[in-house]
Amino acid sequence: MGFRSDLLICTSLECKSKEEMLVSIDKAKEEGADLVELCIDSMPFSHISEVEHLFRLRTLPSIVSYRPSSRKGRGGWSRNKCLQVLKLAVELDVEFVEVEYEEATDEVISELMSRRSNSKIIISSYLNGATLCKEKLGNLVICLQSTGADVIKLVVDVAYITDVAPLFHMLTHSQVPLIARAVGDRGLISQLLGPKYGASVVWGSLGDKPVAGLPPILSIKQVYNLEYMNPDTKVFGVISNPVGHSKGPLLHNPAFRHTEYNGIYVPLLVDNIKEFFRVYSCCDFAGFSVGIPHKEAAVGCCDEVDPLAKSIGAVNTIIRRPTDGKLIGYNTDCDACITAIEEALRERRITNGHASHASPIAGKLFVLVGAGGAGRAMAFGAKNKGARVVIFNRNLERAKALASAVSGEALPYECLSTYCPEKGMILANASAVGMHPNIDQTPVSKEALGSYELVFDAVYTPRNTRLLQEAAEVGAIVVSGVEMFIRQALGQFKLFTGGLAPEDFMRKTVLEKF
Repeated sequence: MGFRSDLLICTSLECKSKEEMLVSIDKAKEEGADLVELCIDSMPFSHISEVEHLFRLRTLPSIVSYRPSSRKGRGGWSRNKCLQVLKLAVELDVEFVEVEYEEATDEVISELMSRRSNSKIIISSYLNGATLCKEKLGNLVICLQSTGADVIKLVVDVAYITDVAPLFHMLTHSQVPLIARAVGDRGLISQLLGPKYGASVVWGSLGDKPVAGLPPILSIKQVYNLEYMNPDTKVFGVISNPVGHSKGPLLHNPAFRHTEYNGIYVPLLVDNIKEFFRVYSCCDFAGFSVGIPHKEAAVGCCDEVDPLAKSIGAVNTIIRRPTDGKLIGYNTDCDACITAIEEALRERRITNGHASHASPIAGKLFVLVGAGGAGRAMAFGAKNKGARVVIFNRNLERAKALASAVSGEALPYECLSTYCPEKGMILANASAVGMHPNIDQTPVSKEALGSYELVFDAVYTPRNTRLLQEAAEVGAIVVSGVEMFIRQALGQFKLFTGGLAPEDFMRKTVLEKF
């Protein structure tokens, strides 16, 4: 992987005063930004001298923007003030001055260019809720280029992650430098993957102020390392909804760098998984983790499915085979959760002098909460080890269907906390109950946990859920979803790269970052 020294990281600053703007510039510089966008329309000022003072004291290269359309109702006064600010910026050699396409008349452009010596002119267009297509964006790009701008900029409010694809096409084919950004949670990949398609500027959010569709500056620098991306970089990611809780990027990206594999792993907030695969069909989109709620639907998206995953009826890993582009589905959840439970039980038994080669799950009553993709993997894994499986799910019909497939039993969810046919059972939570931000929730009351020898929770955000805390307090063996996460990720990494996963490194990374 080659290093790109020309990639700039930018953040937009909307502040209520000149003083706040200067503090924010310094913070952006500290976090690793190369460039800041000074949104002057957000900063009330009584005299242009305040803006001049800001321009002279700034400590980072800047884009000066002033959007009259963002302060509606101020009419010509706002436009006059906008032009006054932009003229001052070019006279003071601010690096970039941004003009909205609607305001970019021949007179405005001519006046700014006649006054500048070093400043570059950006002509921008903001599209809100527009239905995107290559043709429409292509025509707009031609119009923006015709202004004679040094740089053109597109900011698009997207409804679906598939709406980002035309922006990548524009980046690849633009004849002048193009800044492209998709706004909203589903637009995040416009920044994380932009450099692969030729973007020289990516936007990030500052500090602890999350902005939908923007990665934090610190994660751009420390997690994704976008400066190493090039056109040959393979794209991997986690397909889920929601996806913000996923720790996959914190694990897979460092592992790619550790093994010198030219790949990036990104969050993919997907609403329609079939449509996602239809749009992102090139071989560069090489592999995927599949999360809630897509694991079962993913089976139907694959051209081929591994026999284990087919029997489970859920896929958590998809690889695009490079030889023919076909999607191949696997399930690494099953082995990950069952081996984690087995090892924890064996450790207890070895300590008590009862070592055995047989699976410690055999003959056990395996109480499963949840009948989704992860639940299906656990149910089939437990059955294959000789356990008796009982399933609780809010949708009883789903529980019955899964119970039938594993020769188990399904019971109403409401009966879970009073279910106690015997002692020494195993409890496995495969639901999202207790996952961040609902960390005060638990699927089973503390009073009921005394009947279980072992409690496993597939939730790993937080690492120590309320369920696990209370299980430990009543003396049960507890197994965190983090252990399952590590094991399934190791299996995925091998499939992603076609080689061995760096287990020691990946375990160390999880312990440090989770």
